[in-house]
Amino acid sequence: MYLELPKDEKRRPSPMLEGHALQISVPMLSVQPKGKQKGCAGCNRKIKDRYLLKALDQYWHEDCLKCACCDCRLGEVGSTLYTKANLILCRRDYLRLFGTTGNCAACSKLIPAFEMVMRARDNVYHLDCFACQLCNQRFCVGDKFFLKNNMILCQMDYEEGQLNGTFDSHVQ
Repeated sequence: MYLELPKDEKRRPSPMLEGHALQISVPMLSVQPKGKQKGCAGCNRKIKDRYLLKALDQYWHEDCLKCACCDCRLGEVGSTLYTKANLILCRRDYLRLFGTTGNCAACSKLIPAFEMVMRARDNVYHLDCFACQLCNQRFCVGDKFFLKNNMILCQMDYEEGQLNGTFDSHVQ
């Protein structure tokens, strides 16, 4: 008997990524009937362990489902794996090999494909650059911000611009 993660729980890669992510289910076996032992897709031996992984519609020993580059155990680094060019990869190596990079809309510097980002419409920002571009106030989760002429603005600077007739209203 094993338990799978709910099918509606999907983890998607950043839209900057190309390729596809596959969900790893980490079934926990408290009792695995001897006649029902699964074969490992990695080593082709029966899985007699207490825990097993299910990925790519196959079953794996925890030690057999590894990143082809860094050899990390994929069941320990998250619930998503990536495949491309017949390789099974962790997120970091997938991004390093196949990910795309872009430029920050605020500082214009390169954003590595594996770095966390903030987005406002089509603009992408380094986390440290996601701040009002007039007063440099950093935004916190839940803060209201405005996007005008590809500039992100805090509410105070936006409202001041509205009073002066500088900006139209485009709320994010």
